[in-house]
Amino acid sequence: MKEIEYYLDCSSPWTYLSFRGILKLRERKDFKILWKPILVGGIFNSINPSVYESRKNPVKEKLDYSQKDMEDWACLRGITINWPKIFPINSVKAMRGAFYFLDDDSNLEKYLEKVFEAYWTLGHDISSDACLSKIVEDLSVEANKFLEFIVKPETKSKLIENTQELMDRGGFGSPTFFLNEDDMYFGNDRIQLIEEQL
Repeated sequence: MKEIEYYLDCSSPWTYLSFRGILKLRERKDFKILWKPILVGGIFNSINPSVYESRKNPVKEKLDYSQKDMEDWACLRGITINWPKIFPINSVKAMRGAFYFLDDDSNLEKYLEKVFEAYWTLGHDISSDACLSKIVEDLSVEANKFLEFIVKPETKSKLIENTQELMDRGGFGSPTFFLNEDDMYFGNDRIQLIEEQL
């Protein structure tokens, strides 16, 4: 069975769109997703500061089109995106939390969906312990155990390692996919190309 490595951070709306897209693709094609939670802010700070510059000095026409583009994709993916009041968000706790479910794809996917929805649809603060506690409790996980897990040194290290690994492989943002180890695709709209390769 083919494997697709999927580097993702829930703080990106395009990653939410790609999350739905890759799951839909899996219904049509036979492959395994290797989930790689990352902290995209760490990448921007290290090698891709142009993202911050473009936010400071946006091109109005490009911004307007980007909004339309996102709405079109959201419609296609069956997602409601309401731009959150807190943006950008510190997603470090949420992304560390993904490792709690990493050995159980079904629960990991439910967790990620809930985090994406909480932030991008409902506008909740996914950087807060209270928000994350509610999410995991809905998955029948004890919040205290989860909160203890995400502050463990080894959990912190895993997120840092995944983020560095993506940069070492030539990645510069979220979502990034790898097919056959070295065939990289960046962005929600590259899923069609991945499908063709599969």
